[in-house]
Amino acid sequence: MNINDWIRPQIQKLSAYHIPEVNDVVKLDAMENPYGWPEELVSQWLECLRTASLNRYPDPQAKSLKQSIRDTMLIPKNMDLLLGNGSDEIIQLILMAMAEPNRTVLAPEPSFVMYKLIAQAMGMNFVGVPLNEYFELDLNAMLDAINATNPAVVFLAYPNNPTGNLFDYDAVSAIIQASNGLVVVDEAYFAFTDSTFMQVLVSHPNLVIMRTLSKMGLAGLRIGYLAGHPHWLNEFEKIRLPYNINVLSQVSAQFALQNIAVLNEQSKKIVNDRAVVSLALQEIEGLQVFPSDANFILFKLLEGDAHMIYKNLLDKGILIKNLSASNNPILHNCLRVTVGTSKENASFLDALKSEFV
Repeated sequence: MNINDWIRPQIQKLSAYHIPEVNDVVKLDAMENPYGWPEELVSQWLECLRTASLNRYPDPQAKSLKQSIRDTMLIPKNMDLLLGNGSDEIIQLILMAMAEPNRTVLAPEPSFVMYKLIAQAMGMNFVGVPLNEYFELDLNAMLDAINATNPAVVFLAYPNNPTGNLFDYDAVSAIIQASNGLVVVDEAYFAFTDSTFMQVLVSHPNLVIMRTLSKMGLAGLRIGYLAGHPHWLNEFEKIRLPYNINVLSQVSAQFALQNIAVLNEQSKKIVNDRAVVSLALQEIEGLQVFPSDANFILFKLLEGDAHMIYKNLLDKGILIKNLSASNNPILHNCLRVTVGTSKENASFLDALKSEFV
């Protein structure tokens, strides 16, 4: 038997998404909230878990959790919600529903790698439109690509990952207006910025807003949500696997949202610490530091080798993200650090500064 005779060619050409396995390091590579809950809140959460019936399937519609999301995230009235096992599953659901031969998925590049990976796995064409040297949208190039390819789906991360910046609001609006297909504004980092397209969702029938609870402290629960017009979400619901949000995640996420003030305070601290870390990075000669509205900071080595700096930091017990290892030339010599606790940030900055002595 030759397995290559059975696995689709699109899958054979892909590489699996790599997540490094490391222990005993200051972990600043994955845009995680570094804070746990106060002990009193942990005790209350554990009491809530006692109510979970593990012998029964969870509510397939997660109605209570959806209502909590509506209330805390100010979802516009008459808009539907779809929940996914993280935003990755939602991207997969959207593209499964819209995949046809020769259809195109379009996104700026660099951006979240799952847009391209899942599109290619579905057998769709992926068109990446390069950002400019400051990681801003090239609006003319985006509009030309929309004209040329008539994409079924346009993904726009807002703020963008891995660059951290917010695209120009009017440019994003122009892309929504120019698109015949679906536009997905991915607001995974909404907790760290004041800018959102949620309030204009009702006005754009081809717009959906995708978010995750992961970045605001619930990464272990894997809860993503999509807000949009019923005519889109009703179709996506048809292929969502039943019980995709397990009972422990539903109970835990609902409890967390009932205590959202704690999560919001943590997000606020991350934003404040982001400014401190960014300023400290700017004071290191030989670095270009890019603005961020997310919980991470992208910086570029103007001299030297990012691969070597990455390795040396890892040897010192500090794990960040080496974006220079990607195939995108605009990210050459770029590294990305997640904003951690004050102690973690200090350890990172001390280790990095020692490389430039």
